[in-house]
Amino acid sequence: MTLDVQSLPAPLAEQAQSAWQNILERAADPAALERAAAAQPVCGQLPRMLACSRFVAEYGRGQPQAFLELLTDTALQQPLSAQALHASLRDALAAEGAELQPVLRRFRQRQMVRILWRDFCRLADTLETIGETSALADACIREALPRVQAGLEERFGQPTGRRSGQPQQLIVIAMGKLGAGELNVSSDIDLVFAYPEAGETSGGRRCISNEEFFTRVGQGLIAALDQQTADGFVFRVDMRLRPYGESGALVHSFAALDEYYQQQGRDWERYALIKARPVTGEPARVAELMQSLRPFVYRRYVDFSVIESLRSMKQMISAEVRRRGLQDNVKLGHGGIREVEFIAQCFQLIRGGRDLALQQRELLVVLEECVALGCLPRAAVDELRAAYLFLRDSEHAIQGYQDRQTQELPVDDVPRAAMALVMGCADWTAYRTTLDAQLQVVAGHFDALIAPPEEEADSGAAEDDADLLWGEHLESAALAALGYADAGRACESLRALHDSPRVVALQAEGRQRLDQFMPQLVRACAAESAAPDLALQRLLPLVVAVARRSAYLVLLLENPPALDELVRLCGDSPWIAEQMSRHPALLDELLDRASLYRAPGRDELRSLLSQEVARLATDDLEAQMDALRYFKAAQVLRVAASEIAGRLPVMKVSDNLTWIAEVVLEQVLAVAWADLTRKYGEPAREDGGYAFAVFGYGKLGGIELGYGSDLDLVFVHDAAAQGSTDGGRSIANAVFYTRLAQRMIHILEARMPLGQLYEVDMRLRPDGDSGVLVPGVEGFARYQRDNAWTWEHQALVRARHVAGDRQVAGRVEDLRREILCRERDTAALADEVVAMRRRMREHLLPREAPERFHLKQGSGGIVDIEFMAQYAVLAWSHAHPQLAQWPDNVRILEALGEAGLLPQATADALREAYLAYRGAAHQLALQRESGEVDAALFATQRDQVRAAWRSLFAED
Repeated sequence: MTLDVQSLPAPLAEQAQSAWQNILERAADPAALERAAAAQPVCGQLPRMLACSRFVAEYGRGQPQAFLELLTDTALQQPLSAQALHASLRDALAAEGAELQPVLRRFRQRQMVRILWRDFCRLADTLETIGETSALADACIREALPRVQAGLEERFGQPTGRRSGQPQQLIVIAMGKLGAGELNVSSDIDLVFAYPEAGETSGGRRCISNEEFFTRVGQGLIAALDQQTADGFVFRVDMRLRPYGESGALVHSFAALDEYYQQQGRDWERYALIKARPVTGEPARVAELMQSLRPFVYRRYVDFSVIESLRSMKQMISAEVRRRGLQDNVKLGHGGIREVEFIAQCFQLIRGGRDLALQQRELLVVLEECVALGCLPRAAVDELRAAYLFLRDSEHAIQGYQDRQTQELPVDDVPRAAMALVMGCADWTAYRTTLDAQLQVVAGHFDALIAPPEEEADSGAAEDDADLLWGEHLESAALAALGYADAGRACESLRALHDSPRVVALQAEGRQRLDQFMPQLVRACAAESAAPDLALQRLLPLVVAVARRSAYLVLLLENPPALDELVRLCGDSPWIAEQMSRHPALLDELLDRASLYRAPGRDELRSLLSQEVARLATDDLEAQMDALRYFKAAQVLRVAASEIAGRLPVMKVSDNLTWIAEVVLEQVLAVAWADLTRKYGEPAREDGGYAFAVFGYGKLGGIELGYGSDLDLVFVHDAAAQGSTDGGRSIANAVFYTRLAQRMIHILEARMPLGQLYEVDMRLRPDGDSGVLVPGVEGFARYQRDNAWTWEHQALVRARHVAGDRQVAGRVEDLRREILCRERDTAALADEVVAMRRRMREHLLPREAPERFHLKQGSGGIVDIEFMAQYAVLAWSHAHPQLAQWPDNVRILEALGEAGLLPQATADALREAYLAYRGAAHQLALQRESGEVDAALFATQRDQVRAAWRSLFAED
């Protein structure tokens, strides 16, 4: 029988026909092979495979019976899962008389023929091919290792941890493409070996150390996989990525690995460990190992300090291409696979510590995350993805031809024709045209990545005067020339910083970065601020704060627009300057100007926070608390920047600050709930949910939060009074909810590197500080109906559900409406409200200077308006229940005007005064000034508020 090779180019047709004849000549049953070759769909695929892969042809010639079995096996026509692959190898090794090395090698050959067949016939896409190849390597490692270790345990006994006394296993860490599950079809595998603890073996004929034992295990595993025998090899093994490389020990304990990476680890090793994936080992030990490596690979926040190392790596890549003449190498050449990988891994090293979505191994997944995070535009990632898949397919076409580990383009006509056919191109010229276009796309993106900072037009002059703006030769005249009004004072401040112990003690690298940064800062203050002296004085504390963490200086050096934004914002607001000094991690927010000056709405905030915490372990309370603090600080910074830029009116400022608090509270409740239910189980309750609700009072309830506002909170639960939790450590419902509230308060108030989330005030709960922390709904209702003071009903006006169970919230809302809509003696109510206001002023503002006006407590100020609104709700809601609907003063005042309970002009005047006061209070907060202003500023508004007070209460 001859093959149907009419669709193949002449040289490939001849090669396929010759290969088929060789297979038939070696076959014990040629007729069976011919029947298999004539069956659908093999008859259309076999000529292509024999023409395009000498490896497949050689397999058929060397093992015609195995080849026949493969041709008649449905596995050629459908994918094989990792589990099925593993099970198939396990069964082969379990057969009677099976020997490890021959079985592994024959299994690998059969599966590689199957994988190549599906790839070359385009039955599988690129991701399936690299996934199945990786799964094949995983299966070989996982099945070989226990057999190697078992053989050694017969001689030396079982390795045991000295500290734990537990049996030890070798953990094989896959690096590179195998670590990412992206292995190519003729690749070596990069491995690192680790074991948990030092110790010794026991129970064998001779006792040896764990290190010696696992060294022998590692050597045995390498031999099982890498050794060339009559049956070939399984996978070439490369161990050069281990600590100290080829000169280092073959295996390392966890402690030794940790010590090496913390003390001697280099940036290229961080780069390599991004794709590290343990293939073997107990899950708990594997998790322990990866947790210990993560801080080395991913710095806690955005890490711009690695940019110089990455830039050096990039230069080395480019130099290697030129030196070795790698232009025809689809992996190592300019625009090749390595450069796509470098682009993705750069963003992982720089941003992976903060943006946890980047802490993944698969390249295409990481590129998609780069789009979501704004690191790369969608168009760029689409181009890189298409190029990467084309280049990986090309790599497989090269390697699958002879099962050789090479990425060099072929030079002879026949392999070129074979490659063009596999790649779906008419001929070699067409393939080469497409390849060059893809290489050019990748090269363009690679060249643009972490390029040196743009040189300014007057870079020569800038370099000339840099020494005059910082350091030993600092001159006040140079500062004056830039526009500093008090150049002498600025000069003194810069000299004081330069000579300060903190700067003098810097290591060489940190000092070099500071010396680069300071002249740029001095110039930026002059160029971007109307008051350079003020901007510089506000920014120097930030420099002191980050001097020893110079990665932040690199961030600003690498991103001049971010430095400009920093100067503008800090020049406009000492509050922002203070936040930046306290929390330098916020500098990262300056990189995206579009998001910096856009405050998200509530739903978007909820989505952003959900993304922040999605990949955090639910039981890692500290990580959750850190994420919450960064989220809150970053979002509040956006609100402040938007207000300074005039993009948010006062009502929207308070709305946004309130939404941030609400979203944070929702997540705090979720974290606290998860933490407690892990320990105690869930409390008994009728309708599921939390049976617990959080109510905001005061500014939170009134949707009027400011930049420094604390949170007035009240917690209520609605679980069975006699019930208890269903966990192994069961506790009473009441105890559970008390601990839930305490845990929430702890999460909110705990001081961490990024500060507190919020101060919490619980004094508005029933019976204040002496009351139970979390009353039940019925207890809360009894207190409000029978025992609450008038001022507590005033506070209830501004109560609002902000987190937790909506059913509980509905019951409390009904109670709130009932209490507020009671009919009251208005004269007695007025006396109590006035008396309470008088006591408050005597306590908080005993003397009011005539030339100054305290916005909140001063006569005619914010609290006077609030008290009038609260009085009105309590006095008139029985007849006008719509007044009880709103917790915020602005809408209450609007409702009073609409109902004719206040003259419309009065209601409008109070509303406008209230908004004006709050706007001024926000501005004072951003300027870090007290709540007082010149009395003349709001004289008209104060007169209007006082007049309304006199009219309402007949009291001056």
